[in-house]
Amino acid sequence: MSTRNRTLIRNGLVITAADEIHADILIEDTRIAAIAATGTSAAEALTADNLIDATGKYVIPGGVDGHTHMEMPFGGTYASDTFETGTRAAAWGGTTTIVDFAIQSVGGTLRDGLDAWHAKAEGNCAIDYGFHMIVSDVNPRTLKEMDLLVEEGVTSFKQFMAYPGVFYSDDGQILRAMQRAAGNGGLIMMHAENGIAIDVLVEQALARGETDPRYHGEVRKALLEAEATHRAIRLAQVAGAPLYVVHVSATEAVAELARARDQGLNVFGETCPQYLFLSTDNLAEPDFEGAKYVCSTPLRPKEHQAALWQGLRTNDLQVVSTDHCPFCFVGQKELGRGDFSKIPNGLPGVENRMDLLHQAVVDGHISRRRWIEIACATPARMFGLYPKKGTIAPGADADVVIYDPHAEQVLSAETHHMNVDYSAYEGRRITGRVETVLSRGEMVITEREFTGRAGHGAFTPRSTCQYLS
Repeated sequence: MSTRNRTLIRNGLVITAADEIHADILIEDTRIAAIAATGTSAAEALTADNLIDATGKYVIPGGVDGHTHMEMPFGGTYASDTFETGTRAAAWGGTTTIVDFAIQSVGGTLRDGLDAWHAKAEGNCAIDYGFHMIVSDVNPRTLKEMDLLVEEGVTSFKQFMAYPGVFYSDDGQILRAMQRAAGNGGLIMMHAENGIAIDVLVEQALARGETDPRYHGEVRKALLEAEATHRAIRLAQVAGAPLYVVHVSATEAVAELARARDQGLNVFGETCPQYLFLSTDNLAEPDFEGAKYVCSTPLRPKEHQAALWQGLRTNDLQVVSTDHCPFCFVGQKELGRGDFSKIPNGLPGVENRMDLLHQAVVDGHISRRRWIEIACATPARMFGLYPKKGTIAPGADADVVIYDPHAEQVLSAETHHMNVDYSAYEGRRITGRVETVLSRGEMVITEREFTGRAGHGAFTPRSTCQYLS
């Protein structure tokens, strides 16, 4: 008779997107076996060898970060986090699943791109992972391949209205991919910025001698994000396909999403912590320090933050992901000294998301359940992982975080675990901290010590979007 590995988490406040309940949780091997209200006879009947006392703590589902870029090639360099370092940092921050982006090279196949990303990730991840597919080259062969990828659990495809000559797709290519997704159940994810117009503004700014990092934000205008968002929505409407707009940063873009949703369209929006907590003030920091904050879509003036928070409260924005794509300041961000257009685009954040969103609870922007909804449950549903991921329920994977809502910490490059030489939130004091993390029942963070291992994390095939109306 085989013996089961049983863990019992007692006396915590269990928070999901739907409920808050003082309950005990029994984990058997990799899954949640039972939940019983604390102090009841059902709870007292639960037994296990491994006991975790969560008195005074929250017990929450592991975070699902639906937007990361580990080891991503960009602008002649690579994102500084590998799948090993990046997933370890994610675990430290209470995230137990990432969905990263495999990249199709122009002229290459989707299969070649996906195989290359499988090779990078396999055996290296501390937590579970899935893939989206960046479609850089829409042609008849690519469209057929999209069907095959959906069948094997890669069910979302990202296109770019930005970066001409690299990832850019024109409206015709976007429409064809959307039409294919309408047929195969895939979800099109869109980087919505008018890259053709932005390139004109970049050229003109550099010609005027405007080379500092702050001009990165000035040329990537909010109106050009809104215009591209509107265009993507209408193309998706023509194709009869759902649309997920990534890293929404501007008031005007949120308004486009809200209008589409009011019309009953299956249009969804994601924002990121950097747009909620940082601004063009950071991009304008002197002595090239602003380069640390160069990402696309860019940081906006502070007044845009209110619209993003409101969008998260009204569900016009459904998900907060990180777009984690770190580049070291020394040697990588510095490639753009004297020319902001050469600064690698991306910020570190996979370790900070759950904590920053808890701070938003403390600050009164969102409720505790909404925190779990936008960081765990909805990304799991959006990307076909629910209820295996994103909730605490019998049968779900035992991806569980013991979270101390009272602990204080100061975010800093000195103490974070991401493989990057700066923190975008350096010196920020926040309330709340991850204490213990289980991934499929295995302790990966144990009372603030890393006890996981590279290779524990498994590739997780996904079903199609479970969030459609």
